Parts: sequence; structure tokens; C-alpha cells
Amino acid sequence: MDWLATNPTMVWLVAGVLLCLVELVLPTAFIAFVMGLSAIAVSAVAGFLPLGLQVFLWIVLSVGLVFWSRRFVNRKAALKLDATEAETLTEILPGKTGRVLYEGNSWAARCEATSGIIPAHQRVYVVGRKGTTLLVLPHEF
Repeated sequence: MDWLATNPTMVWLVAGVLLCLVELVLPTAFIAFVMGLSAIAVSAVAGFLPLGLQVFLWIVLSVGLVFWSRRFVNRKAALKLDATEAETLTEILPGKTGRVLYEGNSWAARCEATSGIIPAHQRVYVVGRKGTTLLVLPHEF
């Protein structure tokens, strides 16, 4: 492994491949993959540049590619909900938050109805999501 420490091209290449493989194991919305591609690109010129300039180039390429690739990611698909129903775990007041059981997990939920209390252990419709909070309506709607 001494050859790896003395050869910056191989270091950048190995780092790039590892970052690309990380994307397969831990989905990071293509950030690790883009950083890996940037490292592979830097490996092509690593023999001609000092280390400080290599790191600077990698950072610039990574940030640039992350922002450039954002327009190809379908943000609406990330917000798509698989199920439309959940069950309340706690009472939810109109406009307030409580807890619901959704797809086997406990989620924060906010009632989108303007009137009426949703009691615990009732079915609700999931109509959207805002961050990690589900937006729900009573089953009667």
C-alpha cells in the first residue's frame, strides 16, 4: 500500500470509486456519486497539480456538479406518498400536530381541517407532507 500513498492519481481514483460505491449503499441524493465523479476527474490531472490545487479543484467540481445535477432530480417523486391512509396514535386538534401510524412508523401529523378533533385510533387521509410532518384530514372527508 506504499504505492498508494505516493501516487496522488491513484488516491483520487480510489477515493472517487469509493464515493461512487457509497451511493449504492447509502442513498445521498447523488451527492456522494457526484463527489466521486469529481475525484475521478481530479485523478486525471493530479500528476500535474500541487495538492492544494487538487483539493480546490475537487471542491469546485463537486459543488458545481451538485448544483448542476439538481435540475435532473425529480423533487416531486421524492414527495410522493405510497399510502393514503394512516391511523392516529394521539388526538389531533385542528391546525395542530399529533402522531399517526403511517406505513408501520410513527410520524408527526398536522390536521388540515379547520374544525373538529380527530380522536386517537381513528383512520385519517394523508393528503401531503411538509418536511417530516404528514398533512392529514379526518376520514369523514
